[in-house]
Amino acid sequence: MPNIKSAVKRVKTIEKRRALNASQKSALRTAVKTADTALAGTEVETAQAAFQAASKKLDKAVTKGLIHKNAAARKKSRLAKKLNALKAEA
Repeated sequence: MPNIKSAVKRVKTIEKRRALNASQKSALRTAVKTADTALAGTEVETAQAAFQAASKKLDKAVTKGLIHKNAAARKKSRLAKKLNALKAEA
């Protein structure tokens, strides 16, 4: 534990940010996984809604600096590709 007052404050704020980031990243992964399973099914409307939710979470994660913008674009692109394939077969 640091002795300097400002360093003690930094440790506290860093811990808060780390916990918040971990929570948001976990929610992001859950949303992407939910969308992936919905896209593996046959319900187009459910898959569409799950894709939109995951897409929104990915965009928010980029603006908050949780993930790189290219990583989010790659994940959204892969999900969109699966959604288009599902729409085409339906």
